[in-house]
Amino acid sequence: MEAIITQQEAKRHPMDNLLRMDRMPHIWCPGCGIGNAVSAFADALDKLEYNLDKLCVVSGIGCTGRVAGYIKVDSFHTTHGRAIPFATGIKLGNPDIKVVVISGDGDLVSIGGNHFVHAARRNIDLTVICVNNFIYAMTGGQVAPTTPTPAYTTTSPFGNFENPSNVPQLAEAAGAVYVARWTALHMRRLTYSIVDALKKPGFSVVEVISPCAMYYSRINKLGDGLDMMKFYYDHSIIKHGEPTDHLEIDYQKEIIVGKFVDRERPTYSESMGKWFED
Repeated sequence: MEAIITQQEAKRHPMDNLLRMDRMPHIWCPGCGIGNAVSAFADALDKLEYNLDKLCVVSGIGCTGRVAGYIKVDSFHTTHGRAIPFATGIKLGNPDIKVVVISGDGDLVSIGGNHFVHAARRNIDLTVICVNNFIYAMTGGQVAPTTPTPAYTTTSPFGNFENPSNVPQLAEAAGAVYVARWTALHMRRLTYSIVDALKKPGFSVVEVISPCAMYYSRINKLGDGLDMMKFYYDHSIIKHGEPTDHLEIDYQKEIIVGKFVDRERPTYSESMGKWFED
């Protein structure tokens, strides 16, 4: 007997159980890849059939920092650069909860860079999704530690001359147990990478390359956000296991994507438990 679909069911969004549909439409600009990252994350949760009562999402300030408000789980929108210490406290106070940090490159590896390094060093059991848009987008288009040289921003009108941070290299050097990078258009690969990161005990990092559709693209006359996403998708080379010191992002050049680190280390909680047992 054929199923009868009611009018209410027909209007239901496929991610209705994962997203706060009452807050839609979201605030992100047309052509922004943050929505893609959220879709990949929601799809990963769906594939894992996660108990959403045992999941918490934490984010900081910035465009990606607004993600916490759209995921239909317990979530925290924290102060700038402090998403990881908030997440650490939640995890240590509730060891049976899976804690995910979703935020931007400025929030995580610039203003919150010290927390990123030490959470990786301690191997706190957190999954970190870093959407790298190459700029401080929400606060005015300023140069960021991830801005490629010699790109223009509102605070580098003659071009950026600072060497940009290499997020995967920083994560590996600090102690992360899982490190991967994909563009915002590698939807299937990004989804399965988030699945792997969520299943991995310890500090795992997935970088999502998504240049800002407004400030970065317009200031550098590189088209719109979709043009930028397509450029990096078309100029991506998949090299799993590539040494992370080879993963610098140069201005309008090819980039390397893939899974680079997948190793075993005792988590902070495991190490602490063993200490007290001894």
